[in-house]
Amino acid sequence: MGDIAKGALGGAWSLLVGWILPTALNLAVLSAALLPGLRGLPPFARLAGLAEGRWALAFLTASLMLGLVLNALQNPLYRILEGYLLWPSFAYAYGCRRHRERSQGLADRLTVMRLERREAESALPPAQAADLARLRSHPRVARHRHSDLRSTVIRRALLQERLARYPVDDGQLAPTQLGNAIRRFEEYAYDRYRLDSQLLWNELSATAPEQARRQVDTARTSVDFFVCLLYGHVVVLLGALATFASPGADTPVVITTAAVLLTLIPVWYRSAVVATDEWAAAVRALVNVGRHPLAETLGLEIPQELAAEREMWSMVSRLSRIPYHERATALDRFRRQPGPRAESQGPAASN
Repeated sequence: MGDIAKGALGGAWSLLVGWILPTALNLAVLSAALLPGLRGLPPFARLAGLAEGRWALAFLTASLMLGLVLNALQNPLYRILEGYLLWPSFAYAYGCRRHRERSQGLADRLTVMRLERREAESALPPAQAADLARLRSHPRVARHRHSDLRSTVIRRALLQERLARYPVDDGQLAPTQLGNAIRRFEEYAYDRYRLDSQLLWNELSATAPEQARRQVDTARTSVDFFVCLLYGHVVVLLGALATFASPGADTPVVITTAAVLLTLIPVWYRSAVVATDEWAAAVRALVNVGRHPLAETLGLEIPQELAAEREMWSMVSRLSRIPYHERATALDRFRRQPGPRAESQGPAASN
């Protein structure tokens, strides 16, 4: 049934599930728990009077309009949670430093587990034995030593999953957990192939297989849902604080609502971070299978050697990013030669 609905709605599925549905949920909480207390405030009293007798229509219209507005504002909303917008310099630097230490701690713990498994099988070389002794004594590793000693395969996989939510390059670290989880697949194409997927995203999406594009849209919808739900909870929480100024406020209901929202906001943030795993997998698939049709559409031929392919995509990205320079002609050696059919059609077209 879900697939039928997705097919019927087409591109509107992401908008409906990612932004309109969570907006409706937040409006439902606001209407049920806080609106009776907000009726004493002039703006809300006027809105309540306008919607008198037409609650269903008013609720549907408000959900639709607010969902569309939030969808239009999704870039700045994401950038705030990623740590790129409205963050002071000191907070940005502190967040990056904290996540650098956290990612390094995860990498050190996994290294200790790997070296200990090798040590149990046979004696380690002197260099690896020294590394193991140094890492064991590090406070970052010693803090989790007890739990790591009884670690299972599943626990190691969970640690690797957490580490995989960070960019490979420390220079790409963001100050927030969501920012790093998104940045890791934004840098994937450049790290592997020197293809700037952020710069060439429209070209890549236009030429990639339809199934790969659909997977990216579907995976992002889950993250959009939690992000929209989180922002809506913040707005409803502010409404709960404003309710205290109203004489008709039901204090126990308002306090309970505020407490529940404060508890759920970090839950939705964590859910958004975890949901990026599927988004990252979809983007990796899009890059891996989409770069071949992209090269063909651009009139290029991907070389057999990976080093040469990385050089080609680096030139393509540079050509799209900076003004033209004569050095760009170095890209000519990667251009596809016209096929026999194209050559034979040339004179006919001229006639």
